[in-house]
Amino acid sequence: MSALEEIGWQHHFVETNRIRLHCVTQGEGELVVLLHGFPEFWYSWRYQIPALARHFKVVVPDLRGYNDSDKPASGYDLDTLSADIRGLIESLGYVKAHIVGHDWGGAIAWHLAQKFPQYLNRLAILNAPHPQRFLQELASNVDQLRRSWYVFAFQIPGLPEWVIQQNLKDLVKNLFRQTAIRQAAFTTDETNIYQQALEKPGVLAAALNYYRQMLTPQHWFSHWGQPPVPVTVPTLVLWGEEDSFLSHKLTEGLEHLISAPFRLQLVPNCGHWIQQEAPQTVNRELLHFLRQS
Repeated sequence: MSALEEIGWQHHFVETNRIRLHCVTQGEGELVVLLHGFPEFWYSWRYQIPALARHFKVVVPDLRGYNDSDKPASGYDLDTLSADIRGLIESLGYVKAHIVGHDWGGAIAWHLAQKFPQYLNRLAILNAPHPQRFLQELASNVDQLRRSWYVFAFQIPGLPEWVIQQNLKDLVKNLFRQTAIRQAAFTTDETNIYQQALEKPGVLAAALNYYRQMLTPQHWFSHWGQPPVPVTVPTLVLWGEEDSFLSHKLTEGLEHLISAPFRLQLVPNCGHWIQQEAPQTVNRELLHFLRQS
């Protein structure tokens, strides 16, 4: 059995929002949707799928543009990405889902909870800043600006794709291993799997389009100065304390953005890749949170 296969996992495609998303599913019951980040795909949730599937129907899509999902030229803004997940829930025959998101998947999860709260039961965020809060920190926090240099580098058309493609093996290995606190989470086999997913035609351009869309003037000014829509569903935020990419300040004041029961759980000795660096802790916290009535 390969590292990408597990007894009980099923691979299939779901039509949503005029595209096809490749999904891995396991289990039955209430729906839990796990949303990955950059530069990952469904595989980043490999430790959570079997644990959660004992109690829920777990569905893990490759986000638009990633791995085996469709890779259209456009649609990498948060409105469209959130509509992808709303349509996924509907296509699976559900009215609501528990949404769990990490990194970019977390940004989509935050936005989904603000824009389509009627589709959410509970919201769990793993090392992902609130999108509007992140833009504010980029503009005012020198530490976050320094950590986010790559966001600005990715804005150059075409060049980042070419540079990454030329050095993909080393870049992927370094991205995970050098920024993880618990480096044993990323063996050579693991980083090779991520490399192979990123080598598929169109993936790099799509992944970088997430960052390009975030910094378009239209997106920046549409949110600037606007009070965030409060999140109205129970929310858990799990945060690896030693995140190389995201400032600690992004966890402050979240209670003012959420008008429902909220808990922030910091995970010590853990970096950005929290569900892979501390899978047992993440599984325990998610199960406790999602199984509350």
